[in-house]
Amino acid sequence: MILVLTSDGDEHADRVVKPLMTAGADVVVFDPASFPTAATLEISHSGDGSTSRMFGRAGRRLVLDEVTALWYRRPLDPVAHPRVAARDYVEEECRVMAESLWDSLGCLTVPGSRPVIDRAARKPYQLELARRLGFELPATLVTTDPESFLDFYDRHEGRVITKPVHGNQLEAEGERFGRFAAPVTPVDVAYADALRFCPVIVQAYVPKRVEIRVTVVGRKVFAAEIHSQVSNHTRYDWRHYDPGATPIRAHDLPPEISQRCLDLVERLGLAYGAIDLILTPDGRHVFLEINPNGQFLWIEDATGLPIGAAVGELLMSGVTW
Repeated sequence: MILVLTSDGDEHADRVVKPLMTAGADVVVFDPASFPTAATLEISHSGDGSTSRMFGRAGRRLVLDEVTALWYRRPLDPVAHPRVAARDYVEEECRVMAESLWDSLGCLTVPGSRPVIDRAARKPYQLELARRLGFELPATLVTTDPESFLDFYDRHEGRVITKPVHGNQLEAEGERFGRFAAPVTPVDVAYADALRFCPVIVQAYVPKRVEIRVTVVGRKVFAAEIHSQVSNHTRYDWRHYDPGATPIRAHDLPPEISQRCLDLVERLGLAYGAIDLILTPDGRHVFLEINPNGQFLWIEDATGLPIGAAVGELLMSGVTW
């Protein structure tokens, strides 16, 4: 049995699950947001040392110990019943129970358990591990010291960008903002003292021929080149790309870079990862970051790379990496 944890309307899950079910695979898709209102979870330890884990929904009960692969795609947290008092407490209790259950299954988990995903998503940790594996990194500073920031800015003649240490969504005064990689402006320098209140990643700007998105699925590597330099909108961060104006093509990675990508995903404890690299005008591959649960459909649709099929094959294999 393959268990897919995700929210409604997940096109990535649909792309993988539908062919598996057509081929006769036993696949269960579940959104933890429906627990506990419309679903039940149960963990039972008997006196003889045996354990069972159960899932119930719409009158059907499943033995979760029979799960051979778990895809931790994009699940939402449990939501308490509207009539329940102390909602925050109840939802936290449900979340801890559910996460404990998923983590205890002992099967292949793609991309990994929630603790593994959370650790792998920490950019400073990624950078250090990538450095140890031999990736070239941009000159980088992670700091809350305004003086260190200004010194770094001067040493690189103002050609630096900043990015968040972890999250890219923030809310202030009732408004939500997206925070992506962006060049440092003179206005930013004038407010450098605000760094005392929140850390930031500062990196020297690396010239780009193209940007590379490397998607690792198990032991398979799929690389695509994003021609981000054709537009000012994507010059610093390809996530602003216009699908009609930003060419995306399959890319041949050098074998040593491909192997480092595999090694990075494995060392992070993952079975899947989306890695961002820069290919410089003189042919160097520079590591930026890895998203442990990055989207892949946009790459697959643009290039024809069979990433979704590879995810399906990995789930069917049930191999624990």
